Amino acid sequence: MNQLEALRQFTTVVADTGDFHQLAAVRPQDATTNPSLILKAVQKPEYRPLLQETVDRFRGRALDEIVDRLLVRFGCEILALIPGRVSTEVDARLSFDTQATVTRAERIIEFYQALSIPVDRVLIKIAATWEGIQAAAQLEKRGIHTNLTLLFSFSQAVACGQARVQLISPFVGRIYDWYKKSAGSSWDEAANSGANDPGVKSVRAIYNHYKRHGIATEVMGASFRNTGQIVALAGCDLLTIAPELLAQLAGSEAPVQRALEPEAARALDLPAVQYDEAGFRYALNEDAMATEKLAEGIRAFAVDTLKLEQLIRSA
Repeated sequence: MNQLEALRQFTTVVADTGDFHQLAAVRPQDATTNPSLILKAVQKPEYRPLLQETVDRFRGRALDEIVDRLLVRFGCEILALIPGRVSTEVDARLSFDTQATVTRAERIIEFYQALSIPVDRVLIKIAATWEGIQAAAQLEKRGIHTNLTLLFSFSQAVACGQARVQLISPFVGRIYDWYKKSAGSSWDEAANSGANDPGVKSVRAIYNHYKRHGIATEVMGASFRNTGQIVALAGCDLLTIAPELLAQLAGSEAPVQRALEPEAARALDLPAVQYDEAGFRYALNEDAMATEKLAEGIRAFAVDTLKLEQLIRSA
């Protein structure tokens, strides 16, 4: 049994890609996309016709609408290849506007429904800012499920649990990147790998808190840099993995043991934690890594959305 097969015994495997041609080989349950992944895909020759067809069909409409139509088109192509859900992201430039995020999310769902996609097969991805989490709370009450992304801190996870969001995506690799860069020449790769990886430790703390306190929000580890991080989180509800790392897992027969277990988490002595807005903002502010990576992530997604808009303009 290879590592990918072994991992599937404990965890739902999700593909992190906009390149749906890669999906058949890895057979994921779900798939996630983001503006950067869609931008990467539409620059490949095999996806240019899909971009052109979408632009031609909706030419003359507002640019933001055409972007959403393109994201939904990719989502539909992905859903034709997987049995589960696809995550589609709201424009990162709306990350600090609750009402605009709600409005945009509802429109994305309307576009999917017009193409006969049931609402329960789509997760709306929203950055885990305070405003984004409040938007997600409203959407969940309306039956639209959400995936809170760019999540780097325990405080973000706690607030998402309070909002009863469907799923969170803590970013393992970007947490690792920050600590490695911060340590500089003193970084010890061996001492900070596997279960000791700072990104892995962050997800484990969130998973244990949710299971201990009966929080139903699903935990989906994301943004991996190596297979060691993935194997160290075997047992997490879901893991979203880039095609290259999925291929590495499929090519290895090294043992995989369950690392996260709900029964073990329920036995832990962990205090209940809750945040109001002021408490959330202060806790996030106290976490330099999360503050920096959240801001950086929003900026990067916004830049790639602008590049996507430029491609649409020139099509």
